[in-house]
Amino acid sequence: MGSLRAPPAPAPLVGSARVFFGSGLRFAYSKVLKPRGLTTSLAMKSYRLSELSDAEVSGLKARPRIDFSSIFGTVNPIVEDVRVRGDAAVKDYTEKFDKVTLDDIVVRVSDLPDAELDPAVKEAFDVAYDNIYAFHVSQKLPEKTVENMKGVRCKRITRCIGSVGLYVPGGTAVLPSTALMLAVIAGCKTIVLATPPSRDGSICKEVLYCAKKAGVTHILKAGGAQAISAMAWGTASCPKAEKIFGPGNQYVTAAKMILQNSEAMVSIDMPAGPSEVLVIADKYANPVHVAADLLSQAISFSNLYAPEHLIINVKDAEQWEEFVENAGSVFLGQWTPESVGDYASGTNHVLPTYGYARMYSGVSLNSFLKYITVQSLTEEGLRKLGPYVAKMAEVEGLEAHKRAVTLRLQEIEATVTV
Repeated sequence: MGSLRAPPAPAPLVGSARVFFGSGLRFAYSKVLKPRGLTTSLAMKSYRLSELSDAEVSGLKARPRIDFSSIFGTVNPIVEDVRVRGDAAVKDYTEKFDKVTLDDIVVRVSDLPDAELDPAVKEAFDVAYDNIYAFHVSQKLPEKTVENMKGVRCKRITRCIGSVGLYVPGGTAVLPSTALMLAVIAGCKTIVLATPPSRDGSICKEVLYCAKKAGVTHILKAGGAQAISAMAWGTASCPKAEKIFGPGNQYVTAAKMILQNSEAMVSIDMPAGPSEVLVIADKYANPVHVAADLLSQAISFSNLYAPEHLIINVKDAEQWEEFVENAGSVFLGQWTPESVGDYASGTNHVLPTYGYARMYSGVSLNSFLKYITVQSLTEEGLRKLGPYVAKMAEVEGLEAHKRAVTLRLQEIEATVTV
């Protein structure tokens, strides 16, 4: 997602998986590698899943490998340059890659006039915002205190991440819907949205409208690795983000990967790869809809593949939901195309790709929150629990930990004796 925003390089390879059902367990599957922007015919191969070896199944679920070694070589200097020169470096890269000369790269959203949109466009974004807000605000959980044993109380309290960065790709496919990430629900005080400027230096009006709806406080007019770097390090004009969200091309992904392991001390939402969809359908599905959505074969293979988007276009689709173990987002039934989740159903469209759905979730309210555990012991609680803690500390050879408990236990014992 997003155009190339780094020094010239070979066109990135785009992987796609397309699966078509036949009778029984037979399906057709294609993986296509092609330079972005070029057209090529799809070579479809038919497989019968029950006849495939484990190695062949593994081959089908494998994604095209992205060699980040050369990309890191391109991105590392940008990351370091932004760390050293800050705003000046971002301006230089924006002029180089976006052909825009900017006086200021960061603007406060409160200083910007409301975006003027076609009423129909505005209504579409308003409906999407309302649905996304309703779904995400419902994820707020009440705090509970548990007394594990008499006098030993524990609880988990919730606090928002203070400053977050949202990346909205630009280029040939501007994605204003990505701006509807609801960090404001979590209570984040500083929300920086980075997006490449238009050729005249302005901000896409649809992105600006969504940014205001989502509670964005600052807009960084930059894209690519330089934008991620500015949010991660912080500059004279760009607030530092403690966590960065949003899709991007491999240069954006590389910058996020580099910076999360650097002195910038920044977290990221998840690794990202090419967008993908896996569809499961049966004879009850409308063949026109199935052909439009692409097709796939079985839940068991789907769980191995761990797709970003999983469409289950079968009769009584809801009954298959419980069998789904690995997927970024699931779309049930013939009237639920992937598009609704990408835009306006209410779920979040920043999802794990490249098989990461096996261990990552999509962005949610929790992504903008952090959880702090709290414990509180009474005198009786320490008297009951303390001896066990002291013994465990003794076994581990941590005398200071042991004494922190035994000194208090001795004090309690002395008080009781008196």
